[in-house]
Amino acid sequence: MHVSWIYLAVLGTGLLETSGSLHYQGHRYIKVTLLDCSDTIDSRPRAAHYAPSAVRELARAGVLEDVRAQGFIPGNMCWRRVDGSKIVEWNDSSQVNNPEALTVLHIAHLLAVLLDHAQKNPNVDLRWKHTVTDVKQDETSATAVVRKEDGSEIQMSGDYVVGCDGGASRVRKTLFGNKFEGHTWDAQLIATNVYYPGFEKHGYNDINFIIDPEHYYMAARITRDGLWRVSFGVDRLLDLDEVKEIQPKKYEVMLPGNPKPNDYKLVSLYPYRIHQRCAEKFRVGRVLLAADAAHVCNPFGGMGLTGGIVDVGGLADCLVGVAKGLADEGILDVYDEQRRRLWHEVINPVSTNNYLRVSSKDVEKTGREDEALNMFRRANEDSEYKKEVDEGAYAICYDFTKHYLQRADSALETTA
Repeated sequence: MHVSWIYLAVLGTGLLETSGSLHYQGHRYIKVTLLDCSDTIDSRPRAAHYAPSAVRELARAGVLEDVRAQGFIPGNMCWRRVDGSKIVEWNDSSQVNNPEALTVLHIAHLLAVLLDHAQKNPNVDLRWKHTVTDVKQDETSATAVVRKEDGSEIQMSGDYVVGCDGGASRVRKTLFGNKFEGHTWDAQLIATNVYYPGFEKHGYNDINFIIDPEHYYMAARITRDGLWRVSFGVDRLLDLDEVKEIQPKKYEVMLPGNPKPNDYKLVSLYPYRIHQRCAEKFRVGRVLLAADAAHVCNPFGGMGLTGGIVDVGGLADCLVGVAKGLADEGILDVYDEQRRRLWHEVINPVSTNNYLRVSSKDVEKTGREDEALNMFRRANEDSEYKKEVDEGAYAICYDFTKHYLQRADSALETTA
C-alpha cells in the first residue's frame, strides 16, 4: 500500500508540542506549517507540571530526555492550612519509580526544547508573526487566511488545519463564533514567580495547596535553583495595578514566615481569568481543535496542560493513521468524540473539585471529609490501593490506534 503525505497547518505555538508529537511518529508522512502571531515563545508565568500521562507523550515525542535534563521530578504533594500546618501529605505523589513520573519544567522552557526539535525536522516550517484572520475549507483542503507582519494577506492551505491557538482561539471562533460552552469562575488567579528561601526554611513540600476561603493558593518549586510559583486567588474586579498593590500584603499573610518585600525576590506577576469551558466539537470537516483552543479549565492540578498534551498525542496517532492508510478519516470523528468525552468525564470534574477544595469555606470539614484527600490518606497506608490511585493519572488517555483498520506493523510500501 502506498503511503501519502498529509500537509498540515497548525495555528498557534502556544502548545508547540503539536509539532513535537507529530515529529516522533509522523515526520515521514506529515508536513507541518506552524503559524503564530507572536515573534517568540510566551514567557509569562504559566503551567510547569506534567502528569505521567503527559510525560508519556513527551517520551513518545522523543523530547523527554531533554526535558528531564532541564527539569526535575518533585517530592511529595501536600495540602495545608494558611498557617502552614499540614492537612495531608501524599507520599510518592510523583511516582518516582515510574519512568513517566510527574515532571516539572516551566512551559516556556519546554517550548524551547520542542522548538529546537522542530527546527531540526525538515518537514516542519515555523512562521512567526503570522496572524490567522480566518479559516476556510472545501472537500479537499483547509485554508488559513493569514496577515503577515507587513500587513499583507496570504492564504495557506493543507489537508487539515489544526487550531492550537489558545483559549481565545481564532480557529474555534471561525467555527462557532463566540460560543464556548461552560462558565467563568467568579475570581481571578494571580500567577507569580518568586525566589523565597522561607519555603525550604519552614519545611514546605515541592508542591503545596493551601486551603482557605480567602487566602487560598498553590506554592510549588518550579526550578532546580529555587524559583517558586505562587498562584493565589483575588477578586475578579481588581485591575492589574490594584493586584500589584495588594501583592505584598497577600504574601505576608499567606507565605510561611510572613515575609516582607525585602525577604523575597519577585520575578514576575500575571493575572488570569479562570474558566471551565469546552467546544461543542473538536472536528468540523478538515478543521480540528486541540488543547486550550478546544477546552479550558482552572489550573489547580495541571489538568489543562496535561490534557492538551494528551490531546495532540492522540491527534497525531489519528493523522498518522490516515497518512499511512491504516485508518480512514472517520478516526478524526473518534478523536473528537473521545477527547470531548474525557474532558467532560475526567478533566472538568477533577479540575473543578481541585478548585472548590482549595477555596473551601470550611477548611476543617474539607480536611476531614474531602473524597480526594481521604483517598490520598488511604493510599499512604495501602500499597495496593496506591497502585490503583497511581493508575488514575492515565484516566485521560485513549488509544486511538485500536481504531486502525489494520495493524501498524503490517507490510507497508513507504515513501522515502
